[in-house]
Amino acid sequence: MFLYLFVPNMMNKTYTLQELPEIAGMLLDKTSTKTLLFYGEMGVGKTTLIKELAKKLGVHDTLSSPTFSIVNEYVLDEDKLFHFDCYRLESEEEALDIGIEDYFDAGHWSFVEWPERISGLLPEESTKIQLTKNQNGSRTINMTLVN
Repeated sequence: MFLYLFVPNMMNKTYTLQELPEIAGMLLDKTSTKTLLFYGEMGVGKTTLIKELAKKLGVHDTLSSPTFSIVNEYVLDEDKLFHFDCYRLESEEEALDIGIEDYFDAGHWSFVEWPERISGLLPEESTKIQLTKNQNGSRTINMTLVN
């Protein structure tokens, strides 16, 4: 006998850039993990959404994509945020070289762009955020819990 665990979408919504603050607030309210994995094509708005989420969490610094540094760290009032961009990684070994497991194990917020590049290293419990760009310029977000 097989048991299948079905985890329904926690959120599926289409939004415009003007609605981004509301979407970011909804995401933070609905997530039960501090590891958020951002999937989507180049230019779909992953970094833009992450900037808004960081602002909601209390980041006062200017957030930029860590494309070349792989990870940027931001200090919150009582926590930290690690923002990863794994696009340039050619192997999971490169992620291990920067100590990615230590970042994940620290218990702080981790936002990961291009997580499919390090799929074997991702924490067991995380929140998957799939972004899709629609023809009219809006975006659709699909958020699910991964465990």
